[in-house]
Amino acid sequence: MMQVDPWRFTVLGYQAGLAQPVFLAMVAVGLLLGLLALTLSLRRRSRVRAVLHERHAERFTPGISVWRPATQGGLYGLGLALFGFALAQPQCGTKSELTKRRGIDVVVALDASKSMLARDVQPSRLERAKLELTTLLDELKGDRVGLVVFAGDAFIQSPLTSDYAAVKLFLRAVDPEVMPQGGTNVGAALRLSKQVLENADRGSKERVVVLLSDGEDLFGEVGEATDALKEAGVQVLTVGVGSESGEPIPVYDRRGEFVDYKKDDAGETVITRLDRAGLMAIAEGTGGAFYFQPRGVAMSQVVERIDQMQKSELESRVTVRYDERFQSYAVPGLVLLVLGMMLVPSSRRRPSS
Repeated sequence: MMQVDPWRFTVLGYQAGLAQPVFLAMVAVGLLLGLLALTLSLRRRSRVRAVLHERHAERFTPGISVWRPATQGGLYGLGLALFGFALAQPQCGTKSELTKRRGIDVVVALDASKSMLARDVQPSRLERAKLELTTLLDELKGDRVGLVVFAGDAFIQSPLTSDYAAVKLFLRAVDPEVMPQGGTNVGAALRLSKQVLENADRGSKERVVVLLSDGEDLFGEVGEATDALKEAGVQVLTVGVGSESGEPIPVYDRRGEFVDYKKDDAGETVITRLDRAGLMAIAEGTGGAFYFQPRGVAMSQVVERIDQMQKSELESRVTVRYDERFQSYAVPGLVLLVLGMMLVPSSRRRPSS
């Protein structure tokens, strides 16, 4: 259904509004049905009068009422209109509430190097990781999430935020083909993730970096970054993506069509493998954990780990809540519909002899 922004206005000094104004269309439909029923009844009466004299109409059409169908249609139409207004969620009056958001700060470091295009995990390592990250965002409750994307270098794709829809939008834009520098620099991603957590306003007591990667590191800076995270008390939950048996890296043209597999300088096909030992070392070095599912990404276990951590108050603010008044229209609408069903359009009876 088409989304329409809520309507806000003032009635007799009270703040009022409609949360779902799109349902006002049902109000118009109900009123039109009632008007149509009345119009058809009047036309039916005119046709009867045109054929029969008014004093003979009752004798030849016993029990046929002109007004009962109009009344029944009016009840249906008005009932539908009231239901439509109730679905529009009328609101009148407001009250202020102090809302507190509790959770932890989570930075997701996503590997977007060319090796993540390998298809040993369907549809590819990267697309599967994106899918599982979307699942993570759907499961989190109150936590702030940031997104760091890396290949040969790392950059902040999304700062820490509780707006999960915005993070999903940034996630969809991740593409290895547009990364400014090739290669895989896990150390740079970990250092930048630490920086994002340290720059957070009112940071949480427990902080986590979720690293999704095949683990292949070409720069050798992981050790220093791991030690820095351990010293800062940040756990790294590493999630392995890919297979240990190895898979060639596909190469695509500008139209996204497969061309060949990546070759090295000697002309040999490059094989990318999951570096389980490297990812486990990062996790163990920071007091975190390593997760791996051969046919997918072990995100459900990551969610369980995060849920068990101590939550901190990340945000408190005063919100304005509108009082719902839909019951005042839904109940009368139901009564009118029931009365319309109980009303018989005609009451047939035998003509007197």
